[in-house]
Amino acid sequence: MAATARRTTIAAKSFDGFSEEERDAMREHAKDLKAAARRGGKGTKADGEADVLAKIAEMDEADRVLAERVHAIVAANAPELAPKTWYGMPAYARDGKVVCFFQSAQKFKSRYATIGFSDQAALDEGEMWAVTYALTTLSPAVEARLAELVRRAAAAL
Repeated sequence: MAATARRTTIAAKSFDGFSEEERDAMREHAKDLKAAARRGGKGTKADGEADVLAKIAEMDEADRVLAERVHAIVAANAPELAPKTWYGMPAYARDGKVVCFFQSAQKFKSRYATIGFSDQAALDEGEMWAVTYALTTLSPAVEARLAELVRRAAAAL
């Protein structure tokens, strides 16, 4: 019995489990799945957009400004992507598969917000390429680059 207690203590010291932010993200994902299940096949793009806009409205001002602009860029450059929440984050999908998502800085207590692209985006460029980009401001040049990435990601599917 002492050996079992010692193994448990060692395991507890070497692995602390999920952070509070990670647990929150998993709870958000469960909520997303339950909401989708309640809607069944009747969920519309408008439902997803309402969910995304509600998540954006909950963000701190700096992240909210970025997320609203990202949302507008995605809507204008890839209208075929359906807005949805994914782990409590605004995301955009085709056929239910997330193509890109916005992660606020507050989500995991990071110093900057990010825009990320899944493997569904197929942004492959040689042997190594970026799939997540830090956002601090959205200058015209950054908006143009983001619009181009979103168009490429949507076209890749």
